[in-house]
Amino acid sequence: MAIWSIVRFKVLPDYKIEVSFGGGTTGIADLGPRLSQGQLGDGFDPLCDEKMFSRVFLEHGALTWPGAIDLAPDAMYERIRSSGRSTLAARAKRVA
Repeated sequence: MAIWSIVRFKVLPDYKIEVSFGGGTTGIADLGPRLSQGQLGDGFDPLCDEKMFSRVFLEHGALTWPGAIDLAPDAMYERIRSSGRSTLAARAKRVA
């Protein structure tokens, strides 16, 4: 198992997820800045619904949702390792 594979997680309020990686690193994945904007026409739109967001599961060490939505655990690991947090940034404008 890669050190950047997620082995445990806990859904928190405000579109946040506490994650633990195989190498022992822990931190927060904060999707709030993007998801609190609502529907923008991108692949993350379904997660704006809190019930859908809470349906997260692990697949191959990555946070995954129904509909083949996932987050790259290796990039998340690097950000969390350096700052304790990985944030899905807000979008500047709606996409078509």
